[in-house]
Amino acid sequence: MSNEEKRIIEVDEYDAKCPSCGASIKFHPGTGSLVCPYCHHEEHIPDADMQVDEEVQELDFHEAEARSSFRWGEEKKLVVCDACAAELVYDALEVANVCPYCGSNHVMEIDSENTIAPNGIIPFQITKEQANENFQKWIKGRWFAPNEARKSAKAEAFTGIYLPYWTFDTKTASQYTASYGRRRTVYDKDGKPQTVTDWYRTRGFYQEFIDDHLVLASKRYDPFILNKVEPFQLKQARSYNKDYLQGFAAERYSIGLDEGWQIAKEEIHDYLETQITHHILWKHHADVVKNLRFSTVHSDITYKYLMLPLWLSTFRYRDKTYQFMVNGQTGKVGGKYPVSPIKVTIAVIVTLLILLGLYLYFENQ
Repeated sequence: MSNEEKRIIEVDEYDAKCPSCGASIKFHPGTGSLVCPYCHHEEHIPDADMQVDEEVQELDFHEAEARSSFRWGEEKKLVVCDACAAELVYDALEVANVCPYCGSNHVMEIDSENTIAPNGIIPFQITKEQANENFQKWIKGRWFAPNEARKSAKAEAFTGIYLPYWTFDTKTASQYTASYGRRRTVYDKDGKPQTVTDWYRTRGFYQEFIDDHLVLASKRYDPFILNKVEPFQLKQARSYNKDYLQGFAAERYSIGLDEGWQIAKEEIHDYLETQITHHILWKHHADVVKNLRFSTVHSDITYKYLMLPLWLSTFRYRDKTYQFMVNGQTGKVGGKYPVSPIKVTIAVIVTLLILLGLYLYFENQ
């Protein structure tokens, strides 16, 4: 048996069927139910109306057993479509997809011995049609895009996908030292005002509870675009139910719990640096802070593993492809688009003229 064959593993799959016609039924964001695309039979998801705040539990970070990261392509899995008997090879990190031959849904069970199963999900609330409408509004609002692109850009086929995210809660306690300065005005011998800064040393203690710090648990997607479509309304997450994955792609985390926490700690450190700076400015009625040094202790760390919805698509302009995303919960759009050099040049010239005008105005006062 070859090494490739050894990496092929069979997995159990789940494909919700329509009780009326037997076709695969899909989750429909507009209704919040499973809907058959052929006979339009509708199946209500039992927990869809439950209070979300009570469903998604925080899990103890230190008690988690599966903590490792994974790589795409290291292991494959074989899925046999029960509708058309096609054999489909998926990457082991894919947990939901659609048969390319007959359109049947495939929601693969996650091996709980090797990975953490998601405990929360935000179902799609934006339909494909709404995502396209939002894209049209978004591209028309890009002033720096060429007029031709703003008028004629059309989205290619949309792909709905659930991406894996970690959220972390932590109590932070930080000891800090810094210098803060207070500015004052003095006058030289000619009577002209000058600003000087008096510096003072300080030390102190800062505490803050961090709630639901979000970390993408995948390395496959453009973080620049993802940042544009955030935030998600995480308080609307509900208990994980694989019915919400029907008809959509989904992937398991590749960034494990420990690696995700390291990313979170670095981002929380940057956030706390800003917060402590503001704290020192407020506490001492200061104007500026420098040489801030601090160390932070984290306690009562908890996490959630969430599946969050996104619409992915592209559009073409002059033989070049531009990717964009639509938040499947809020409808917010983010992406890359062509930029008109002429418009950028005009904006730079106008900005320089404004700055020159302001300079001349204040010089003559």
